[in-house]
Amino acid sequence: MNEAPVAVATAVIFLWLGMVLAISFLEAPLKFRAPGVTIPIGLGIGRIVFRALNRAEIALTLVALVAITVGRPPGSVVALFAAVVVILAGQLIAVRPRLNRRSDRVLAGENPPRSTVHLYYVALEAAKVLALAALGIRLLAG
Repeated sequence: MNEAPVAVATAVIFLWLGMVLAISFLEAPLKFRAPGVTIPIGLGIGRIVFRALNRAEIALTLVALVAITVGRPPGSVVALFAAVVVILAGQLIAVRPRLNRRSDRVLAGENPPRSTVHLYYVALEAAKVLALAALGIRLLAG
């Protein structure tokens, strides 16, 4: 790959990784431990934060796509980037809408039965973290 596109792609991937780690694995669980934060308040905050994160992820995906494409990457970079994109798409298309429907019910005052959908999102976040880390390391290795 060419130097400038590699530098851009590497920076974008590690920025993305940091955002996911900070929001999904630090902010999200901690907000419910704050004094006075009820489940509805935490869900409302979480929806806003994750909507912003997902928009940023889409933007970072597009920047990384351009940088990687321009840089004529090896197959391993393409495969890892494709894995990240598929994971993100799965979260946005298959899991987030289901989480939103459930949180809509909670915010409307209902008490829906417990769901395992959140666990799928967490599992996909963990997979995305691993794929982003592997991609970033691969980009650094040249």
